[in-house]
Amino acid sequence: MRDVAKAAGVSRMTVSRALKKNSPISAETREHILKIVRELNYVPDQMAGSLSTKKSGFVATLLPSLNNLHFAQTIQGLTEELEKIDLQILLGHTGYSSEREEHLVEALLRRRPEAMVLSYDGHTERTYELLSSVDIPIIEIWERPERAIGHTVGFSNEHAAFRMTQALIAKGYKNIIFLGEEDEAWTRGAARRKGFVAAMKAAGLDGDRVMKFGKPPLSIELGAQAGEQIMAAWPDADCIFCVSDLAAFGVQSYLLAKGVRVPEDVAIAGFGNFEVSRFAFPSITTVMVEPLIIGRETGALIARLLQADDSEKTTNHIEVPANPIFRQSCA
Repeated sequence: MRDVAKAAGVSRMTVSRALKKNSPISAETREHILKIVRELNYVPDQMAGSLSTKKSGFVATLLPSLNNLHFAQTIQGLTEELEKIDLQILLGHTGYSSEREEHLVEALLRRRPEAMVLSYDGHTERTYELLSSVDIPIIEIWERPERAIGHTVGFSNEHAAFRMTQALIAKGYKNIIFLGEEDEAWTRGAARRKGFVAAMKAAGLDGDRVMKFGKPPLSIELGAQAGEQIMAAWPDADCIFCVSDLAAFGVQSYLLAKGVRVPEDVAIAGFGNFEVSRFAFPSITTVMVEPLIIGRETGALIARLLQADDSEKTTNHIEVPANPIFRQSCA
């Protein structure tokens, strides 16, 4: 900044003011300074600036997976909204581990984010304590946790799976199998399994037909492997409801390769409305979710919270729809 000020023939304070939006200095002086900034390739030290403004300029965001299209779209929507208020994302990857999430939460809080966004898959008690003690917006997404720390944007995975199971039963399926992960800790997959079991039992059907297979997230390959075990364990299965569309595509591929007709012999349902479910043949029945909307609603909520007075900062629970969509894989 000293070099810029010297080249521009102004004080460092004037340079500092020129770098801010809505600068009080004249447009001509500001353009002159910004031209020199570009020529000298000067990048302002945001850490130094945050000491005076007490604003870091970023939102900490924790996601369980970086190669999942849903989370990529969530980040896209979140980024679109945050850029409107000049905020950026500092991203952390938990790998579906609550212990790793705890470590990242502590590390990111040291950097004083202006808000924190977490995809909810359960938290350690230490994470609850850390997040409950900070005076910044905390937004849990992709779930409506019973023990919400602050704000939520998403839907109940349990209720969404319950509704899908009800819809399958209404179609006439009775011997439905649920394919999920082995992990017994609280995850969104475990919530979907719980919703399936509850709906089956409410209809007077066997809700114990559950295949727990692999660690989250289930891949296409693991879905195909699980398909073989499901048919060996329950040869009378008339429908397989999978924790995700990738697992559903794997199961369906296995069945078709073995000459099992879908949906005439066994119907298939997934969760998520991934591209693979839309373009599979037969196309796969699924639960429609809206990752882009979740991201946008989260970003818009952060903007409102950061600009609101303390008296206006009420807890928000924003519901994003998650509804069954029937395709060719279910009769």
